[in-house]
Amino acid sequence: MDRAEHPPFEALELRLGYTFRDRTLGQTALTHTSWLNEATAPDRTDNERLEFLGDAVLALVVSDLLMRRLPDGAEGDLTRARAALVSEGGLARAAIALDLGRWIFLGRGEERTGGRARPSILANALEALMGAVYLDGGLEQAVGVASRLFAVEVADVEQHALLDYKSRLQERAQALLQTAPIYQVVAETGPDHDKRFEVALLLLGREWGRAIGRSKKEAEQSAAAMALDGLDRERA
Repeated sequence: MDRAEHPPFEALELRLGYTFRDRTLGQTALTHTSWLNEATAPDRTDNERLEFLGDAVLALVVSDLLMRRLPDGAEGDLTRARAALVSEGGLARAAIALDLGRWIFLGRGEERTGGRARPSILANALEALMGAVYLDGGLEQAVGVASRLFAVEVADVEQHALLDYKSRLQERAQALLQTAPIYQVVAETGPDHDKRFEVALLLLGREWGRAIGRSKKEAEQSAAAMALDGLDRERA
């Protein structure tokens, strides 16, 4: 690892509360495909396979955490809470709290265009890291890391279960801008049984959020959360 550009990997392990037995797994989880396109590293692979695994691991471990937190919770409430936590926006926020962007291997082009702070890159890296923890230490360790990453959100899960970013944005946009948000599906990827929808959110012709989700509704909620954050920052 280039220590001139990346902090020591041990510092990330300390933040995670987990020490890898095989650090190459952690390194792979942090390797964006843009870095491989520019580097000479025949023994390295990108993090996309670990991201695929981590997506499933997070769905399981977060579901388990929520079941424990809401033992009498209805399926709909649990589903909405999980969607808030493991959406691109939720994962990106957890990655930012972890300061994960500092450890990601990025190509120069992605670096120049702010890739370390891009929600999609951060969310994918966090998913990949969870996949790596699962492979390295098993399900119990993955649950432990997730418990620490989402401690605040899970503790406040009743609020997340009722959270509706789209409704809040609708009200805020009408009050501040006298307009309604427009959601546009800009891309669909993946096979029919595992599609991903990319949605852009526009207010008065300006893009305020862009997110990817397993459904259009999930992507719209994440984009609305980003837009709300943007409106709050502009008014601060």
